[in-house]
Amino acid sequence: MEELTQRQKKIGGLLQKDLADILQKAATDGGLRGVIISVSKVNVTTDLSVAKVYLSVFPNNKGKELIEGIRSNTPLIRHEMAQRTKNQLRRMPNLEFFIDDSLEYIDGIEKSLKGEDNPIKDSDLLSKRKKS
Repeated sequence: MEELTQRQKKIGGLLQKDLADILQKAATDGGLRGVIISVSKVNVTTDLSVAKVYLSVFPNNKGKELIEGIRSNTPLIRHEMAQRTKNQLRRMPNLEFFIDDSLEYIDGIEKSLKGEDNPIKDSDLLSKRKKS
């Protein structure tokens, strides 16, 4: 994993804030009441051409349909982002959206530690997590 440059971090942070805004508004306007979308991270490639956007969705069973909707509206979202960031960015990176399941993973660990299926006592449980 190469170290992110200050520019990559700055652009990632900028995109993260505006995307969270746009996506939450789109969900609400689209009739998805009570769904919370947060942008957990945005990784921008070194050449600044692609931004990988990781989303946390609550409740998380809405994640799959939501990401499909977002992906099909990517050109619109990208256009809206370009409008918002035109003073800071010359070119809007292409946006790629992913569900960030790290919260579910953490949640699973917490449940495991509290419950019977403790991965520290039963190391077989750990191998169930797929490597990304």
